[in-house]
Amino acid sequence: MSEEATNTANEPAVNAADISIGGGLQDAEIQRFTNDIVAALKTVYDPEIPVDIYELGLIYKVDLDENRNVTIDMTLTAPGCPVAGEMPGWVENAVRTVEGIQDVAVNMVFEPPWGPDRMSEEAQVALNWW
Repeated sequence: MSEEATNTANEPAVNAADISIGGGLQDAEIQRFTNDIVAALKTVYDPEIPVDIYELGLIYKVDLDENRNVTIDMTLTAPGCPVAGEMPGWVENAVRTVEGIQDVAVNMVFEPPWGPDRMSEEAQVALNWW
């Protein structure tokens, strides 16, 4: 059974260490899944911001269970985002490309609300928010 990895409003995006992995997987497989899921998430961009959703801090939780099913909790920079209906599908499609993943579910959440403090340093530099 996997553990839930969540962040509070003042913490940055989920990082590789925060991705929760179910039992029964070998260390090498855990590392590969973690790297590949993060890489997949980094291919999805908010169309209005030139930074990927992972570095923006829009991913709140990633859970991979022992059956290789992934559940992702994500948010948007604003609830009225014009791609709110499409972005979860983009995330699902991206993570489905990871070899060995059986199923992907993406949940849209708005608590805690997203804020610029959730962005990684990389995103802050890219957006000149220093």
